[in-house]
Parts: sequence; structure tokens; C-alpha cells
Amino acid sequence: MQHTVVDRIEKIAEDTVALHLRGTSGPLAPWEPGAHIDLALPNWLTRQYSLCGDPADRDSYRVAVRHERLSRGGSEYVHRFLRRGRALDVSLPRNHFPLVPAPGYLFLAGGIGITALLPMLRAPAAAGVPASLVYVGRSAGAMPFAEELRASYGERVRIVATREEGRPDLAALAAESAPGTLVYCCGPDAMLAAAEAAFPAERLRAERFRPAHRTFGPDTEFEAVCARSARTVRVAADDSLLDALAHAGYPLPSGCREGVCGSCALTVLDGEPDHRDDIGAPEGRMYACVSRARSARLVLDL
Repeated sequence: MQHTVVDRIEKIAEDTVALHLRGTSGPLAPWEPGAHIDLALPNWLTRQYSLCGDPADRDSYRVAVRHERLSRGGSEYVHRFLRRGRALDVSLPRNHFPLVPAPGYLFLAGGIGITALLPMLRAPAAAGVPASLVYVGRSAGAMPFAEELRASYGERVRIVATREEGRPDLAALAAESAPGTLVYCCGPDAMLAAAEAAFPAERLRAERFRPAHRTFGPDTEFEAVCARSARTVRVAADDSLLDALAHAGYPLPSGCREGVCGSCALTVLDGEPDHRDDIGAPEGRMYACVSRARSARLVLDL
């Protein structure tokens, strides 16, 4: 964990504030576009937010928080109770949505999804690589950073308020894109589905707010062998690996509990995981909040 203090709270859209978090123990950990952090709130909740400031700024982080109408307590606390000067612990940055080299980029942002993409636009623009952004929201007043984007990038940015203009034609954008252009998309499910229909899979990189709806086989009991401590934990069919380990005295960091943030990653030494995350666990890793086992047991580096 890193120690920060809330240096400034800035209203940036109708239901959205930006938190400027200043490090209190020296420079903050470096990060690259696409990274997010866990924010440990004073009401005992942990939430994940994309870093949307300047990666060159090692003194502070910027995140944006939209007040969700059906808040589970995180965004409501930030909007109603968080104040300047409050100390907050944040995790080291994690990045499951990295910007990879390409001859050109098209960024598609929906609503608060702009937070993941805003730092990405800066890098190719500074390097002279062709890059453009289509930013979609219900109205101009509800779209965070719209004025900042217009001022910084001009014609590279197209802002679409759907109440007045309707939704953009992604198929037309795909037809206009130069060969090799990578498409980065972050937004609600409807936008992601439209992007997946319009662009070839090999050119599309997407980040989800919520896990995609998928169907898995029935949950079955399995054993989790903790190799370093020589203990075996039984994971019941109606229990998650994350909770079973916590009950046995192995609490893991956890945030989303939906397989989208990556905070509960584990190293698997033996056995076959049943991956149910939306990140794409690398070889030898799994996310304990949602993933289970295809084999009768898993050997974990615990």
C-alpha cells in the first residue's frame, strides 16, 4: 500500500468528481496508461479506479468517481463524505489494459470509461502517432474531462452527446480506419458489444466495467493446497476460493469480487484452474474471487 492524502476534490461533470491524491511518503509508484489502483476508503470498502492523470507526475494520482445511482457504498461515500485532507491508502498500480505499439490508434470511450483512455491519448499524440478519440455520453454536462480534451487535442477528439446526436456509427468508423489501427474501447456493455461487432477481434482491446454474462458448469467442491504452509483448504461448492482461503486464515486483497480488477491474483503451482475472470489470467495465475478448479485440487503458492 501507498500512503496518500486527498489534496483536492474537483467536480468535473454532473455526477462525477476527480480526486487528486498526493503522496505523503515520497514519490508514488510509476504507472502507464491503462493502469488502475485500489482505493481503501474509510468506510472499510475497497474500490478500483483508473488512473487518469499524467504518468510523469510522481507526486500525485488523479482518479474520477461517478456517483452511481445504485451505489454499493463506494461512490456514495466519496461524493457525500470524503473531504480534502483525508488520508487514504492506495495500492500499487496494476495494468490489465496496456497500450501496445501500433501505427495508429482509435479510442472509443463511453461515459466514465474515458478515465482509462484519457492517458492513452496523450502518449501517441506526443509521439506524433495518428490517434483519435470518439467520446460518447448522454449529454455534454455528464461527460467528464470533455473541455480538457477539446482544449488539449482539438480535432483529434469527437464528442458525441447521444441525446442530441444519437449513437455513432462504429461500422463506418471501422471502414474509415487505416490498416493496423488498434482500437481501444472502454464503456458500458452496449458500446463494447457494438465495437466487437464492428471491428476485427485482433484489432480490438476492451476493458469492462462489469463482467460479461457467461454460463459455466455447476460448481463442485475442490481442495486448495497451500504449498508454503503445507495446509489444505476445502472449497465447498457454494463457497468461493477467495472466501474459503480467508476463513482458513489466508486473507487476500480483494476489490471487485467480479473478476475484473485482478487484486486477488494467485500463483498456481499445480492443477487446472477454471478461469472465470474477464481479464485473461496469464499462465500460472488465477483470480480467486470468481475462478475455481477443473481438477480435484489446486496447489497454490501460499
